[in-house]
Amino acid sequence: MKELIKLIIRLDFQSLFITPTDNSYIKFFRYVFVGGIAFIIDWLTLYILKHYIHYLLAVAIAFIFGLVVNFILSKKVVFTEKAVVKKVESEFTLYCIIGLIGLGLTELLVYILTDWVKLYIMLSKTIAAIIVLIWNFFARKYLIYHNNMEGHK
Repeated sequence: MKELIKLIIRLDFQSLFITPTDNSYIKFFRYVFVGGIAFIIDWLTLYILKHYIHYLLAVAIAFIFGLVVNFILSKKVVFTEKAVVKKVESEFTLYCIIGLIGLGLTELLVYILTDWVKLYIMLSKTIAAIIVLIWNFFARKYLIYHNNMEGHK
């Protein structure tokens, strides 16, 4: 954590986003950043498509766009080590399965927090997004990219 804080204070963007690292805090920081970009793509896609097609279809298509962006950026800046599976198609399939579980968790959490706890839907979505972001990061780290974790900080 100290290393991450030092890099942020120094505004060392090279080390924060590009230089390969085994530091879990830096990887998580990168994953949050990548997740934010994927969320914006997802949200903008939904915003545009909902005007032209049924909103549930728009949600599914937007989710796919966000997932693809997340996968590509995560491979470039977060999980730069090789996956446990050899083929990129298999890696993407595992990535999608974890993402779909995350989508299911999001739906469940939003339903519970909105209908049972009576929170405002956007607050429910925000809480769910934080929980699912943590799920997605650790599930992908330990289920797909765990083979290269020696020297892990």
